[in-house]
Amino acid sequence: MNKVTLDMLAAPSMCLLLAGLMSVPIHTYAAQHKGQIQASWQSSSAYPSWYAWGASVNRFGQGDDGVNISRALLQSRFELGDSWAAHSSVQYVPDPEAKVGFTELFAEYKPVVEGAYQPQVRVGGFYPKMSLENPDIGWSSPYNYGYSAINAWLGEELRVIGVEASIKRSGKRLAKPSLHNWQWVAGLYKGNDPLGAVLAWRGFAPHDRQSVFNEVLALRPTAGFMTPQLSKQAWQIEPFTEIDGRFGYYVGAHWSYQNRHDLRAYWYDNNGDPEVLNYKTGQYAWDTKFWSLAYKYKITKQTHVIAQAMAGNTAMGFSRGVDNDFDSQFILLTHRWQAFRISGRIEQFRVQDMDHWAFDPNESDGGAVTTTAKWRYSKSWRFGVEFQYLETKVANRADDNLPTRQLEHLWRLSGEYRF
Repeated sequence: MNKVTLDMLAAPSMCLLLAGLMSVPIHTYAAQHKGQIQASWQSSSAYPSWYAWGASVNRFGQGDDGVNISRALLQSRFELGDSWAAHSSVQYVPDPEAKVGFTELFAEYKPVVEGAYQPQVRVGGFYPKMSLENPDIGWSSPYNYGYSAINAWLGEELRVIGVEASIKRSGKRLAKPSLHNWQWVAGLYKGNDPLGAVLAWRGFAPHDRQSVFNEVLALRPTAGFMTPQLSKQAWQIEPFTEIDGRFGYYVGAHWSYQNRHDLRAYWYDNNGDPEVLNYKTGQYAWDTKFWSLAYKYKITKQTHVIAQAMAGNTAMGFSRGVDNDFDSQFILLTHRWQAFRISGRIEQFRVQDMDHWAFDPNESDGGAVTTTAKWRYSKSWRFGVEFQYLETKVANRADDNLPTRQLEHLWRLSGEYRF
């Protein structure tokens, strides 16, 4: 069954499912639901997209122009008592083949306290709260339709399946009130062992596609995959799987001041053993670690600036045969005026090949400029337009006699219904 047929069948089915769930009361003691159905028209790239075995790092590759259901989701919260709640986010993903799955599913323990210190525990599958760019429904961005390369990578390859504990200190509740608020975070998890594979063989890619649990991501096979050293690596990635039996961890700190400054700093280490391979699935454990620093400043009530930087290393194979450093940075400026919001983002990203496997080049770099205008027509209806200029250079494109440097221009018109 081809993509068009799948899209025609799955998109209406998801819309009917969401429409039926809209009849559930939005605010009840037992459950709260909110959702989104988004349709988009977009121009397409000259090359097939990365998730369709192609060389384009754009979400919309060759032949993907036209109007499509780009996302549909249902986000739910179920009250399980005074201190416990369950959260879920179910999304419809149309590309490359239509599917419906969870992007987050976890339980949260948050007891009622009177003092300045608020403990909280999350258990299940979820995103660490590294991003200040993606606070909207279903871990989306209220600023641009396409996420930065940093958060697009988190959306496709990273998900915690474990436990997170945090303590939040409210400055105004201290015996001597303070304008400084703090939160300290620590997480322990399993899974996410292939984290870093997509960066190594494709590079960074700014887009708005999130992987659902149990999803498989296609890779464009390169000449390196035909060598004895990489012959057992599958031409696809299962990003959230457990391979080596080890626990990963992360630690973080959040700081806010005067309700104008927000800062989030994280260290993430999946603690992977790069020499362990699941022969059945063709998935290696990658040793991936990085730091992330995100900052938001409210210049005025309507005008905000957001910045984020990330740097780390990822490696796999015997004697760390694939060994790459990576880094990315962006800055975003947004202004809201009545029912309109205008946002612009500039970013750059890079993967540096640090190993000696000349037959498997992993070098890539690039940058993008994204501008977006959104209009909140009513409580339920929203519309917008976006333009992105994207330049990338990926060394392994030469394996397919493709130009290593690509320029891509994306126009996107979107309309969405929220409930």
